[in-house]
Amino acid sequence: MSEPEGLTLFELVGGRQWFVDLVDRFYDSVAEDPVLQPMYPDDLTDSRAHMTGFLVQYWGGPATYSEERGHPRLRMRHAPFAIGPAERDAWLGHMVAAVDAADLPAEAAAAVRDYFVNAAAHMINQPS
Repeated sequence: MSEPEGLTLFELVGGRQWFVDLVDRFYDSVAEDPVLQPMYPDDLTDSRAHMTGFLVQYWGGPATYSEERGHPRLRMRHAPFAIGPAERDAWLGHMVAAVDAADLPAEAAAAVRDYFVNAAAHMINQPS
């Protein structure tokens, strides 16, 4: 992604709050999803905090996530969950909707969506 004047996405969106809002939109819809909700704890506080921290770090913000939790190891952290195409599609649908509601410049939105498409595909650990 080519950011204006060398800005990271973290800087482009004005910092952490944009990611908090993105993650809140995402988890608000996941909490109502019959495919995904059973995979998550009833209290999504920690899930929200972990995803926010990871995304902040990934997109150019402070490395607090790694300082607190170590290397992201996303595939390993998701290995206990059965993730097939249906789970990927449900997860990705909610995340793309959250990104689309974020009012990003088109190029930045495309880069963020592309990241999530690739990440979701990487998490699949069950045959179709």
